[in-house]
Amino acid sequence: MKLRFKGMMAVSTLLFAGLTGVSLVDRAKAQTQAKAAPAAAKGPTAGEFYKNVTTTTLKALTPSDFLGAMGVISAALGYDCADCHPGAGTDHVDFVTDSNPLKKRARKMIDMVAVINRDNFGGAQMVTCYTCHNRLDLPVTTIALDKLYGPPSDEKRDVIVPAEGMPSADKILDDYIAAMGGAQRLASLKSYVVTGKSEGYAGLGAGGLFQLYAQAPDRRGMFISYPETPDRGLSAWTYDGKTGFVNVPRGLFPQYELSGNDLRGAKLDATVDFPGSMKGTFDTWRVGQDDTIGDREVYVVQGGNAATVLGTFYFDKKTHLLVRYVRYTPSPVGRISIQQDFEDYRDVNGIKFPFKYSFLWLDGRFTALITDVKINVPIDPKKFGKP
Repeated sequence: MKLRFKGMMAVSTLLFAGLTGVSLVDRAKAQTQAKAAPAAAKGPTAGEFYKNVTTTTLKALTPSDFLGAMGVISAALGYDCADCHPGAGTDHVDFVTDSNPLKKRARKMIDMVAVINRDNFGGAQMVTCYTCHNRLDLPVTTIALDKLYGPPSDEKRDVIVPAEGMPSADKILDDYIAAMGGAQRLASLKSYVVTGKSEGYAGLGAGGLFQLYAQAPDRRGMFISYPETPDRGLSAWTYDGKTGFVNVPRGLFPQYELSGNDLRGAKLDATVDFPGSMKGTFDTWRVGQDDTIGDREVYVVQGGNAATVLGTFYFDKKTHLLVRYVRYTPSPVGRISIQQDFEDYRDVNGIKFPFKYSFLWLDGRFTALITDVKINVPIDPKKFGKP
């Protein structure tokens, strides 16, 4: 989990007209029905759980969603926890103190973002920290001319605009199901266990044992361990259909329980693991303009639901297989995103599985090279519970 703020955020104007004549603001409203409000939770709010969380929009979040919001702020400015919290990353961190003026400024800017969206966009989240900061502590105000005449920006909208002339979402999803092995064969898939080797970002963390346990309809356990050096700890992401946990060795919180929209996102991830049921994961689907990922031309399909969770799926136009899946959940400072990439599909008993898998979130990334896949095998329920 990272956090950093610095400098003043410039207010930018936005385009309203979409390809279908409906404003982007209206689209954002439709996809953020809760207006980045916290999801209902049985437990305490972030303001009750943590000390000295006073910002109005943040203190109402669940504790888990609050951590995600901190990651959004960090990513937007390219900073880390220590820039606002003295001693972060050491044994002498003080997250409570307000001695750092950057922390006080951060609160004002978070409030400013809320006011901009409320007064100018009817509460739709059209402006976030990243809108202006773009990974800079102090936003730039003038375009560099070599950028103006260089390649176009490849930044992608969270909420895609429906495009004309594209196949329907049903057609693209049906082609995906067929490419994965067909509806009948996928319906027979009730569980699977994936094993491989993990490698962290920039080659760090190599040599880990990667394991993914999946059980229909929505149970998932993903683990990275180091059998030869167990002191490195266990990284884990689990969901048992009702509760979820994250284990992060040497992190701010070595283990925490998922809550709010974070928990809804975990449920979506577990459901997407079973392609045959993907169609039912969202209330609505839309197809955007086709795109490219690397050297692949892809269809872009996005699903949304009343719980404000978005899922964007990129399907190879030639093979119809899933290349990338990005999941978004709301926060007052910008959507919290997790990206999963899939490559090197191989046949396992008539069903396609990716043998190269990458997982990217706001505080790290890893790639797993798969060596073995076993399907329809018994799985200990503990694999989906608290690590």
